[in-house]
Order: sequence, then structure tokens, then C-alpha cells
Amino acid sequence: MLNIGCHLSSSKGFTAMARNVLKINADTFQFFTRNPQGGRAKEIDVKDVAEFNNIAKRHNFAKFVAHAPYTLNPCSDNPSTREFAEMVFVDDLHRMEFVPGNYYNFHPGSHVGQGVEQGIAMISDLLNKILQPSQSTMVLLETMSGKGSEVGASFEELQQIMSRVKLKDKLGVCLDTCHVYSAGYDIVNNLDAVLTEFDKIIGLKNLKAVHLNDSKMPFASHKDRHEKIGQGTIGKEAIIRFINHEALKNIPFILETPNDLNGWADEIKMLQEAYKG
Repeated sequence: MLNIGCHLSSSKGFTAMARNVLKINADTFQFFTRNPQGGRAKEIDVKDVAEFNNIAKRHNFAKFVAHAPYTLNPCSDNPSTREFAEMVFVDDLHRMEFVPGNYYNFHPGSHVGQGVEQGIAMISDLLNKILQPSQSTMVLLETMSGKGSEVGASFEELQQIMSRVKLKDKLGVCLDTCHVYSAGYDIVNNLDAVLTEFDKIIGLKNLKAVHLNDSKMPFASHKDRHEKIGQGTIGKEAIIRFINHEALKNIPFILETPNDLNGWADEIKMLQEAYKG
């Protein structure tokens, strides 16, 4: 079965997101835990969460992905920015326990001129500080495109973060197709080689989710510009090969394409029809 969904608005709560999942014939989804530019998160509505959990169980939803705000930067050179990152991380992981057993994805951060090594050290230090043995949520490091001073554009950088984290069972990776293609991993012409390299450096067992996007920008551009499936430089055929790859079975695929609910429904229908699992 193809586990696929899209990025939904959380403004009306978990139950509303669950109903939209069913409306577009999906079985998973992603949402921002709060405004993507930061700020306070909405209070948890216990009744809403209980209804969501019932719907998700009844319809066999796959694991979903909660996305941290873009402003979360644990390797900033600004102490207040790092403090904000820690506060948001701790609060979000606490809130995720109302919907246990799912994923929390974040962009590793930008070292803003301090150097990749320093950035890696600061990211892993924060993870070691906040990850708890009792948590049911797995935290995912997202693969990045490599624009500016981003950390995580190479598999090696993600592996270096992971190698320093003590609670390794609480940590995984979310691979973004647009990002890795822009970072220089040729998933169009050499998908097998890219996945073999990922397995050698990070381990495919640690790949827990995929952001499924086409790209507006050319290969190795180091630009993060998502496109609708089949309308970008990756192309429909390569995306279809990706979802059908044996190494990627049973992983939730999340569309972050520039679309609305009806557009995502069309993309999901097309991909489900192309799926050979």
C-alpha cells in the first residue's frame, strides 16, 4: 500500500485534518505545529485529539509528520535564537505525546558562518539535551538543499549529527526529493546509487519519511523551490520510480507541492494509480 498524504492546515484542529485526509483518499499527512515563522502554538483540545485518534485508528492511518517552524535554528550564533529553538522543541515534543507514536520533523539549521563542524556540534548538543527515553515521538532530521549556510545538505553531515546523539532510537531522517536533487544527489538518473549511498552512510533503516516534491530548479542548484509533480526538473517518471522503489516500501510520502486540497487529491490519485506495490 502506498502511504501518502499532503501538508494540511492545522488551524481547525486534528479532527478537521483527519477529515481532509479521508476527503483526498490519503492515509497520512503533515502539519506545522505552530506558525511556520514561529510564535505560540494553539492549546491542545483533548476532545479533538481523542476524536482524531479514533478516526486514525478506524481508517488505519499511517504515521503522520509534525513539522517544526522554519525559525527553529539550534545552531544559530544568537543565544536567544537557540533558546527559542530549545523552548519550541521541548514544547512540541510534549504536545506530540497527545498523539503518540508519530514523527516530528525539523530543518537541522544554519550555522550562519560559524562553520559546519560547529553547527553539527550545536545541533547534536541540543538533541542530547531534549530527547527523552520515555518519549514516543521520533525526531526526524530533514535533508536540505544546501542554500547559504544550511547544515544537512549531505548525507555525511546528517550522519555526523546522528552519531553524536545518545538516544539513537529517537532519531531518524526525512528525505526531501526536491532538496536532495538540488543538493546534487541525482535521483532522476541514478536513484539506485543515491539510495545505496544513503544506506552506506546513514542506513535505510533510519529513513522514516519522505517529502515528495518536484523541483523548479535544475540539478545541483542548491535552491529550495518545490514544484508540482511532473511540472519540474525531476519529472513525473522519476517520481513514480521513486515511490515504487523496493527500498522505500511502507514509508509515508508527504506532498509539499504548491497546491490546494483538490490539487493534492489529483496528485495522490495519479501516484496511487502508478504505484505497483
